[in-house]
Amino acid sequence: MTKEVIKIFTFLLFTLIFLLNMPLPGIPSSEPASEIMLIKVDGVINPARAEFIVKAIKKANDKNYNAIIMELDTPGGLDTSMRTIIKEMVGSSVPVVVYVSPSGARAASAGAFITIASHIAAMAPGTNIGAAHPVAMGEKMDKEMAKKVTNDAAAYIRSLAESRGRNVKWAEDAVRKSVSVTEKEALELKVIDLIAKDRDELLKKINGRRVKTVFGEKTIDTRDARIVYEEMGFRQRVLDLISDPNIAYILMLLGIYGLFFELTNPGAIFPGVLGGICLILAFYAFQTLPVNYAGILLIILAIILFILEVKIVSHGILTMGGIISMIIGSLMLFESPAPFLRVSLYVILPAVIITALFFVITFGLAFKAWKRKPVTGAEGIIGLEGIARTDIKDDGMVYVRGEIWSAMSDEPIKQGDRVRVEAVSGLKLKVKKINQ
Repeated sequence: MTKEVIKIFTFLLFTLIFLLNMPLPGIPSSEPASEIMLIKVDGVINPARAEFIVKAIKKANDKNYNAIIMELDTPGGLDTSMRTIIKEMVGSSVPVVVYVSPSGARAASAGAFITIASHIAAMAPGTNIGAAHPVAMGEKMDKEMAKKVTNDAAAYIRSLAESRGRNVKWAEDAVRKSVSVTEKEALELKVIDLIAKDRDELLKKINGRRVKTVFGEKTIDTRDARIVYEEMGFRQRVLDLISDPNIAYILMLLGIYGLFFELTNPGAIFPGVLGGICLILAFYAFQTLPVNYAGILLIILAIILFILEVKIVSHGILTMGGIISMIIGSLMLFESPAPFLRVSLYVILPAVIITALFFVITFGLAFKAWKRKPVTGAEGIIGLEGIARTDIKDDGMVYVRGEIWSAMSDEPIKQGDRVRVEAVSGLKLKVKKINQ
């Protein structure tokens, strides 16, 4: 009897547990909707953007998001920054979807590498991808070095394409031959996985896709997914802004002006502080740009010449030398075949003209002031005419410029004669009689 009761009790217990774990009809499951992170990358791939992308991927992995969508539009960027991003993408347990958009966007150079490295590659209509040939950064490469760099980049993009099952031959041609294709050609060549006209269509097309990550296969679920927007922080925005060659160049000039004003007007403080800050920011930006060392040396020479002008009276010669040195240095400062890594002529020309006018006008006025006859002090009285108040030989008195002065002369002068001041010795004038 006891055994039967235990069996009945056990049966009822398991039945209750089973019923409690069954979802009730009409009541939705409490399982939360999936979350998808969205980041926008619009501009050059530099250290600031690389830091932003890497942190976003790490955050998505920590919070176990369902996927990361990177809306990409870039002309390219630094190889080191690109490899940092790709390393994080490859090691991500969360699928990374690169979407080249909007219409008119491109994934060129470093952008092509990033797109090919993604778990899912998509493009919007009217976009293009390719032109991934490596360029020299800061110095010209000889043929042997250029060959080594190209081979390294080609091997890297081949490995990325193979791991993602994409067109290996086209990927290598993008590096060696700088080929570029539209979104339709990219889809036909199996460079990308799909074309989507907008974000909504992209979410529909990637729903249910299974992708391989380093932690195994993952299924992307975009049904009722919540989009989490991740944006660059203030610090990253500032670093990204000053990494622009045009901004870096302007900061350098502002730094030179600030220090020059401080040296010519000691105690002003503000120009010196502002100039120092601008120069430090400019030097930070130079670390991420293809800087030509000859250009830097010419600019440093210009700064030295400006400083020497304060200490040495050269009547503007040192300043003119500084201007010429800065013009040549500005033209040579950044050397790269990529336009986005050079200072625009629309920035250089106005800057050079303004700088030249500033120093020419400033030192032109200073030179005129130096040439002008003094009107105050002892030197200001030389050449003025007066009247002898007494007879003058070795000693006497004259009336000049409304003042009575002690005077001497090499020739006798009678009281009332008109005289001209020839020199000043202490408080005594040397005068000469004016013949009527």
